[in-house]
Amino acid sequence: MSVYQDIVVRLLEVKRYYGSGENVTRALDGVTLDIRRGEFLSIMGPSGSGKSTLFNLIGGIDSPTEGMVFMDEIDLAQLDSYEMAWMRCHKIGYIFQSYNILPVLTALENVSLPMIFAGVGADEARLRAGRILSKVGLGERLFHRPYELSGGQQQRVAVARAIANSPVIILADEPTANLDVETGREMISLLQQLKEEDGVTIITATHDMKMLSASDRILWIRDGRAERLERRSDIDIRIGHIDGRVI
Repeated sequence: MSVYQDIVVRLLEVKRYYGSGENVTRALDGVTLDIRRGEFLSIMGPSGSGKSTLFNLIGGIDSPTEGMVFMDEIDLAQLDSYEMAWMRCHKIGYIFQSYNILPVLTALENVSLPMIFAGVGADEARLRAGRILSKVGLGERLFHRPYELSGGQQQRVAVARAIANSPVIILADEPTANLDVETGREMISLLQQLKEEDGVTIITATHDMKMLSASDRILWIRDGRAERLERRSDIDIRIGHIDGRVI
């Protein structure tokens, strides 16, 4: 049995540079991190800090310049394009800030599509998609297209699509950024519910301090480096302040 069985993602001295010579940009400059199976991790930091780059490396959307990224003990750099596509389809669910649901399809069709890509029959995919949409509170909106849904409802379709193939990890990129405060809180509660009920690992890249309440740990990124990694229980959060700092 592996000593890393509870680690779903492992990053070892990961660096990501863009450009060369005097024009090089060090988007990530040596990050080592273990992400535990079934935890809620929030990656936080100012714009340009490297959190989106780190997020994309974890999801296999980008590749490191140096260092290694493992998912379930598999080195992502060793996978060919077909194998990486399989990982993204079966192991990872993505939730994007701009929803990225297809405007010409109904909610049911948007959620069915990734299952069909994974080899599930069309009828079975529709049946499962209906159950998943009901799980996220959209059981009465199955045949609505995105323009007929509110922003919060569109984001719920995106969540349903993300969990369609029972992923190990959900990557949520600024999932509350386009939502009002109350709808944002509902989205955070939904992500927390998925973590607790389904055991899925939630990884968010976010500016939203409300996300801290749901997080098990918070990774603070600055200038491409992991500034600190904290447990939620160790952070003193009061209205307008975190650990004595004004926010």
